[in-house]
Amino acid sequence: MSSGARPGELGAFLRARRAGLSPRTVGLPDTGRRRVTGLRREEVAELAEISTAQYTRLEQGRIRPSAPVLDALARVLHLDDEQRAHMFDLAGQAADSGRPVRRPAQQARPRLLRVLHDLNRSPAMILGRRMDILAWNSLAAALITEFSEIPEKDRNFLRLLFTDPAMRELYADWEGIARAGVAQLCSEAARDPDDARLLALVGQLSVRDPDFRTWWATRHGAVHGAGVHRLHHPIVGELTLDWDTLVPATGADQRLVVWSAESGTQAHDKLLILASWGRTSRE
Repeated sequence: MSSGARPGELGAFLRARRAGLSPRTVGLPDTGRRRVTGLRREEVAELAEISTAQYTRLEQGRIRPSAPVLDALARVLHLDDEQRAHMFDLAGQAADSGRPVRRPAQQARPRLLRVLHDLNRSPAMILGRRMDILAWNSLAAALITEFSEIPEKDRNFLRLLFTDPAMRELYADWEGIARAGVAQLCSEAARDPDDARLLALVGQLSVRDPDFRTWWATRHGAVHGAGVHRLHHPIVGELTLDWDTLVPATGADQRLVVWSAESGTQAHDKLLILASWGRTSRE
């Protein structure tokens, strides 16, 4: 073991993460009576493509894992960037190899999806790493754009802000929102500088948009978790909505963004009209 490794703490960390995941979360059938909370050791080992004996020794703190094994475990155990870095630290490994790393495509967490689909009168969407749009409700599609018509590889909120002319028309303070988006991406790049998808996004937007190129170079701006958006919507006209970002305790790599308006206000009435229009359009 290296001097910085803490094998006992690493084992405890792995056990805690394994116990906190359900089979359904990792794509396994949740059938029959289970004698352990969460995933079994053999299930984690199979998903990480290592032997059960090797994984068992990891949890017991008897062997030192390699960086590829840690990467596989980070994927299987659904670790966010901070949790991944912590696991590498416990193993006495450098979390970054100096080369761009292509992360697996994210899937919206089931609990966030449940909350999202229960929101009937508030537009909402789930953003993942790099501001990728992972899921949305029908009212968000009616308010912003029909996300399902956008190829999945391009379904990124910051990309839409800079490449879709309709987004510039929609947001009254487009520049303020775009600058905040760049600041958010800068924050993610600082946490994970070797994310290949993030680097590709930055490169594409830098070539296409001089504003992005300038703001990315200066890297000035605050990251906000709430505020007010004034929109010029082509169907219901002008409306002002509050927006809030909800980050689950299970990980900061996904967040639920919700727009809302106080009941009885003109903006709230327009959201109801928009919901009705969206249903008619789909039908």
